[in-house]
Parts: sequence; structure tokens; C-alpha cells
Amino acid sequence: MLAVAALSARALVELAALDGQRVVALDCFGDADTVQRAAHWQPIGTPGRLEIDGETLLAALQRLALNGGVEGWIAGAGFDGRPELLQAGAERLPLIGTAGADLARLRDPRAFFAALDEAGIAHPEVSFTPPPEPAGWLRKDSGGSGGWHVQPASREDRAGAPGCYWQRWRPGQPMSATLVANGRDAVVLGFNRQTVRPVAGRHWVFAGIVGPLPVPPAVERRLQHAAHELTRRFVLRGLASLDFLLDGDHAELLEANARPPASAELYPEAGAGGPLRAHLRAAIAGELPPAPPLARSVHGHEIVFARHALTLDATAAARIAATPLARDLPRAGQRFDAGDPVCSLAAAGADAAEVLARLAAGRETLLDFLENR
Repeated sequence: MLAVAALSARALVELAALDGQRVVALDCFGDADTVQRAAHWQPIGTPGRLEIDGETLLAALQRLALNGGVEGWIAGAGFDGRPELLQAGAERLPLIGTAGADLARLRDPRAFFAALDEAGIAHPEVSFTPPPEPAGWLRKDSGGSGGWHVQPASREDRAGAPGCYWQRWRPGQPMSATLVANGRDAVVLGFNRQTVRPVAGRHWVFAGIVGPLPVPPAVERRLQHAAHELTRRFVLRGLASLDFLLDGDHAELLEANARPPASAELYPEAGAGGPLRAHLRAAIAGELPPAPPLARSVHGHEIVFARHALTLDATAAARIAATPLARDLPRAGQRFDAGDPVCSLAAAGADAAEVLARLAAGRETLLDFLENR
């Protein structure tokens, strides 16, 4: 048996189910579908903070190691800026994926963008000191995720922590490439369109993803090259993703995520056993899956954020659970502030437009019910 740990482990639990596995789930939400489908669930944080409690996680991994029967653990979202926690967790139970020391190098913006320059990979201009004229610049934290850390640059900005940097704003559609890496090379499973929108005062929050989608052949070649170079230079292992901007036939890389990404759910046919089995084979045995077959349909999912503070009663929780598109099902009694994730929705269709329309309709119907009941 394996353990999976993340801010929300539901997706990893379902990816394991594709391979016929039940796993121990460690996360901050304890959503009803996570608890139901996991062999066991344990909290490692509270939903409102959106942060994994390090001491609780390490204690949980230590208990799993002492009890036996759990071979290792997979880290999902929530560890991007915490390589030391990954390393400490690996000392208690084997980590299956990119090592903490390698993640630390990947998330060092000076090392990351220097590697892109050396490999000839295009990216927006970056600065490690506040730009004299902030218009057209963004302030970022390399330890952040989900876009919550991205803010417009300001004249009040000061040089901050080592992970702080400034990046010039560039036009284009936010996209990602989903990949599987074995520490030496990588296979790109496909390309995805990201939905980014303002949430709770933040301007560019990740809200959903749709794929697989075609990109121009030249872009596909450049992203495959980027996946290979970053895997080789930073020893990426298992499922990962590259975030980039697509403007016509021009792509600029933004960052790399060395963990199973949200887009992994869009690729259920990735190798025998699905994406999680591909992750295990690549990270443990160095085996890469073949290029996936051409997808017959497009899949997508979207996070539903509360527009106003609300508390779920039993009727509201049951309504969400009965919604066919709903995932990450909250329990009765949970309270949400404006901007908190309430649940997510999943849909499929013939193309991205159809999927996005279904997700938007589902989101508005659900929020109208929650706000007007």
C-alpha cells in the first residue's frame, strides 16, 4: 500500500483507484469522497489555512513506517515551497518522486532561469531586484503555487526572501504541459489550457484546467525539449508539469512543478494502469510510458470558490454531493470565507469550448443555490 499527501488528496486517491489501488490519504480537507475512497484518511492541516502542518505530516509518516504495510508516499500540491519538509518526510518513509534537494534547486529562481537560458528555452524577462518602473511587472514567490503568490509589482516593493523575484508581464493563454520523468528524460503526455481568474483580492489564481488540446508542432517540439532539459538538470522523477504562456506559435515558460499536477486527471489512459502507475514506474524503475494515443474527448475540471462567506448545512452538503459534476465534496458544518475553495467540478466534451461551457454552467448553478437558499 502507498500513502498520498497533499493539501487535497482526492485526485491522487482517484488516480490510485484507476490502477486498482487503495491508499492512505493525508490532507487538509477530508472531503467526503476522499474519505470514502481511501483505505484510511488522516488530517495534516486545516482547510482555512491552506497549509500542511509539517509536524503533523511527519508524525503521520512515522506512524505509517512503524506500523508497516505502507511502502512509500507520494507528495502532491502543498510542498512546492517546502523542500525541507519533503526531505524530512523521506527520512521517515520513502518518498516516491522528485527528491527534496532537487526540488530546492528547481525552486531557486536564479538556478531555474539560468538553466532555461543555458538550454535556450524562452521565458519572460526576470529581475531579482525591484524594477525601477513597476508598470508591466509581476512580483512572484517561487515557493508559491496556484497563482496565489502573484501580484502586480509596486513602487513599495523591496527585495525580499531568496525565492522572491519579478517577472515582466507577457500576453498569452496560460497553459501547461503534463509530463512523466525518470530523472534523465521525460515524455510529454499532452497540453492543457488553464483557467485563471481573480479570487479574494488576488489577480491570477488557478481555477481550472482543460485538456488534452493541440498546440502548434513547433511549440510541441520546444516544450518536449524543455521537459527533457529540466528533467536532466534537476533530476525530476514521476509526474510533473510545465506552466507556459502560448501566444500564437510562440511559447514562454513560466515555471515547473515537480509533483503530480492537477492536469494528471485529464490523462486516464497514460500507460498501463493510468497516470499514478506511470508515476511509480518512472520514479522507481526509470520506465517511461509510450506517447499516449490521440484523445477522443476533452476533459476538464474547475475549482468553485465561495463568493461570500457561508456555512454548509446538511441540505447544502447533500445538494453538492448529488451534483453529477461535483468532486472534492465538503461535509455538512464546514464554513467557508469568501475566496475559499468549496468543491470542484469535472466535465467532458468534444472540445474545450464545450467543456468550459459545461463547467461554467455548473459553477453558476451551484453558487446560486448556495447563496440564495
